Amino acid sequence: MSRLVLLRHGESQWNLENRFTGWVDVPLSPKGIEEAKSAGEKLKGVVFDRAFTSVLRRAIDTLNIVLDIVGQSGIPVTQDQALNERHYGDLQGLNKAETAQKFGDAQVKLWRRSFDVQPPNGESLKNTLERVLPYWESAIFPHVQKGERLIITAHGNSLRSLVMHLDGLSREEVLELNIPTGVPLVYDFDDSGTPVAHTYL
Repeated sequence: MSRLVLLRHGESQWNLENRFTGWVDVPLSPKGIEEAKSAGEKLKGVVFDRAFTSVLRRAIDTLNIVLDIVGQSGIPVTQDQALNERHYGDLQGLNKAETAQKFGDAQVKLWRRSFDVQPPNGESLKNTLERVLPYWESAIFPHVQKGERLIITAHGNSLRSLVMHLDGLSREEVLELNIPTGVPLVYDFDDSGTPVAHTYL
């Protein structure tokens, strides 16, 4: 049986400051470092064959902290921008409350929570799904089919895209999905690669 751990990076400095982060390479906050350590403690005893992460330091640092705590720093790690956070375009770096004052609550909610409305020069959740899923199918899922045990550290929206696929969520259901920072989400798969159970640790 294959096992997959999905882990959203710990709180970033811009999560703390309530800013749209996207592809800006901001570090973990002190709380985010502690969240990554807590995830590592929860995952002690879980053996991994390989890891996947985005190319952004908050996800990479979260993974490194976890692998250090579980004593598996030597496993193969693949970084790919396909797992990056949703690109927020012109909103990146802006404070969310100030952006709502400028453009209106309804417009910002549409940019943030709709499935296929893009912020200016940015990605919708649908766009994010369209880059995450081909990478899942080509680079990650073959290892699931081999029965390997994997960990993916990534971001709220790239992981929402993946969970939408794994859980068969509709475009309406995925809008209600929120993945917390630093909490491992564990999927077990049967021999055919079908998810049979999932739980947060």
